[in-house]
Amino acid sequence: MKMITIENVTKTYGEKDLFNGITFTIGERERVGLIGVNGTGKSSLLRIVAGIDQPDSGELIFAKDYKISFLSQQPEMEPEKTVLDQVFSGEAPILKLMRDYEMILSELGQKPDDAGVQERFYELQRRMDSSDGWDANTAAKSILMQLGISDFTRTMGELSGGQKKRVALAQVLIESPDLLILDEPTNHLDYETVKWLEDYLSRYSGSLLLVTHDRYFLDRVTNRIFELDGGNLFSYKGNYASFLEAKAIREENEAATLEKKKNLFRQELEWIRRGAKARTTKQKARIQRFDKLDEEVSNVKSAEKLDISLSGSRLGKQVLELKDATKKYENKVILDDFNLLVKPGDRLGIIGRNGTGKSTLLNILSGRIELDSGEIITGQTVNIAYYTQENEDMDENKRVIEYLKETAEIVHTTDGKTISAAQMLERFLFPPYAHGTSIKKLSGGEKRRLYLLKLLMEEPNVLLLDEPTNDLDTQTLTVLEDYLEEFPGVVITVSHDRYFLDKVVDLLLVLEGDGRTDLYYGNYTDYLEKRPKPDSVSSSQPKKEKVEQPEKTKKKKLSFKEQKEWAEIDDKISGAEARLEEVQAEMANIGSDFEKGQALMKEEEELNEQLEYLIERWSYLSELADE
Repeated sequence: MKMITIENVTKTYGEKDLFNGITFTIGERERVGLIGVNGTGKSSLLRIVAGIDQPDSGELIFAKDYKISFLSQQPEMEPEKTVLDQVFSGEAPILKLMRDYEMILSELGQKPDDAGVQERFYELQRRMDSSDGWDANTAAKSILMQLGISDFTRTMGELSGGQKKRVALAQVLIESPDLLILDEPTNHLDYETVKWLEDYLSRYSGSLLLVTHDRYFLDRVTNRIFELDGGNLFSYKGNYASFLEAKAIREENEAATLEKKKNLFRQELEWIRRGAKARTTKQKARIQRFDKLDEEVSNVKSAEKLDISLSGSRLGKQVLELKDATKKYENKVILDDFNLLVKPGDRLGIIGRNGTGKSTLLNILSGRIELDSGEIITGQTVNIAYYTQENEDMDENKRVIEYLKETAEIVHTTDGKTISAAQMLERFLFPPYAHGTSIKKLSGGEKRRLYLLKLLMEEPNVLLLDEPTNDLDTQTLTVLEDYLEEFPGVVITVSHDRYFLDKVVDLLLVLEGDGRTDLYYGNYTDYLEKRPKPDSVSSSQPKKEKVEQPEKTKKKKLSFKEQKEWAEIDDKISGAEARLEEVQAEMANIGSDFEKGQALMKEEEELNEQLEYLIERWSYLSELADE
């Protein structure tokens, strides 16, 4: 049984002890999620386990042939390498073989009559045959395409930061190590790609150690949770929901000084138990355990809830309104005669693909960018706090408490009480000993948390949040969500985080691109479930409008058109399945024909989409036929 053991590992950063004498093992097929407040050393621990950094003391014990692959948050790339060169640049034997094969192909094209080159080519072909290199080659390109990278000839220098992260993710997935270490793998991924990655990792044969802020992803992928807290490491069996359950119980038994955090985990656990529809059906035993825990923790009362119910400045009836708003960038339409009315109490989430103008819209609402035409009306009482993706310039020689007191020394609650800056720091997970620390000693995530807290200390009545989940850890996000639940003003947020959107917003503004927009009343999970799915095999053909399924209470029998569809649908499913088998067989014997491989992978993806739609229709029509 392959496993890795980390024994008595200690690491200090400057004057700060990140962890002290921690010990743990990761066994075969364990999927471990590592969580902890920013600054507790999560990334440092990942780098130590990956062998990139060394601990101050302690050791790593694993088998001689134990292979580890590591995806960092900001992978380093050689700008002149092509996508394919970068993906094949790892040290795994199969990657070395594919790299050698690609090089000999190029050399053979230049020297087709060279006997030595021909001999090396035939030898590498034999090695590709014997080691399933063709399958690995095809799988590599399939993974790249699933991650949204289809042009393998582009150089890394031409790619955006998000595209580089996807290429790096493809590289570590292709290496198929014994232990796969991923630091924020879902950053820059859209919903469909995150779902694909969830499915891929659920089938992965090795072990997994990851840090992610995406709590749905964490819940679905992991079967064990490590928590870094106060220099110690706590281990919990099960996924994120199981961790919340065990965490709440553990904190029930700790000292009264932890009452505040205990309350927060109880609220988080209750929300997950009632949970969003995106969470699959829970086992009966799991629900009973949650119910039992809910009954136990509900008996404990807390007075700490009030300290986050900040009053904010008074907000009148008029908040924000866009009238006939138009905005273009380099002939790209962001808004086209767009109208939006933001009312008091609104919780609005802005979603859409990269490049559709989500951040631009926030900049327009904040007054940082002007419209090309149209009008923006801002209410006289509006006080906006804007959490941007860019880091604020901080005087890093200042101490944490001094930086916060520059904004306000106290804030007010809805019941007229006051909270000091020090109390707010504790609420946002800065322990008392950190208040006098200079800002330069904070981690990047801690600086972002301090910046967020400074904005909240301004007592705004309109909050604009641009991708807050990219920089904040799960605990800070839970604190922020708790704050937003009590916040009496307006919240407008851009986010791709399913969990955060489900908890925070009840209205979605969908930016479709080219100035097209849509409003959806409900949470993000509902939207994802109800939006139309592709029903056409060829993505090059215009998509047909999806037939809406009538309510079963109103429709009791098949129409003439549906009877004809019902009679033909089994043959269509069989035909699609047969073609899919043919495509997969062709892909297994494709050799080095990359263009054909790319075309086959695209057809495979389209056939899978077609099958998914046909099976949905079959299920619906069969119910009508039974009625």
